Amino acid sequence: MKNQVIDKMSSLIISAFGLVAALAWNGAIQAVFREVFGTAEGVVSMLVYAVVVTIIAVTATVWIAKMAEKGE
Repeated sequence: MKNQVIDKMSSLIISAFGLVAALAWNGAIQAVFREVFGTAEGVVSMLVYAVVVTIIAVTATVWIAKMAEKGE
């Protein structure tokens, strides 16, 4: 039981750090978006931002998966 608790706690802590990193990147990407495109308050701007972030996330996920395959 003790090992399971330690395992779950470590998973939760790692997930929490991942969330913090994602929020930091979100803020950074929004700042860059505002610098390039002006204010990001309109619906169109937010949709463009969401599409750009989604493309980056998918590309990064595919790249990381390929790197993980090579590592095995």
